[in-house]
Amino acid sequence: MRTWTVRPEDIERKWYIVDAEDLILGRLSTEIARILRGKHRPQYTPHADCGDHVIVINAEKIKVTGRKEEQKTYYRHSQYPGGLKSITLEKQRERFPERIIELAVKGMMPKNSLGRSMLKKLKVYAGSDHPHTAQQPETLKLN
Repeated sequence: MRTWTVRPEDIERKWYIVDAEDLILGRLSTEIARILRGKHRPQYTPHADCGDHVIVINAEKIKVTGRKEEQKTYYRHSQYPGGLKSITLEKQRERFPERIIELAVKGMMPKNSLGRSMLKKLKVYAGSDHPHTAQQPETLKLN
């Protein structure tokens, strides 16, 4: 027997849509990362991008547990001296609610060019409208 590995032309990508309303951030992010990597498929290959596309709507209505609204802090740096900026989850939700889910999923992906290419298949929208109706996404039901 020979070992079979997936080739890029063998992959048939699907589109999934997830409604993030009243879902917990970490639990939602792990499921999204699993689908983006392709771990839900029987032909999963760690060194190949065999995942599907994921559309997340209602990102502004995501839930977090505990006191993370006030305590969780996001940092970024401008690459200049003294350029460290910080923002709490509460302020991030007001300004850029999409980034909350994007950063949570990014932390669960491989830290290399393969992980960056997988993240391009994630589309996050604050409201319930999205421009991907032509792809006919399947609804992904998460608990």
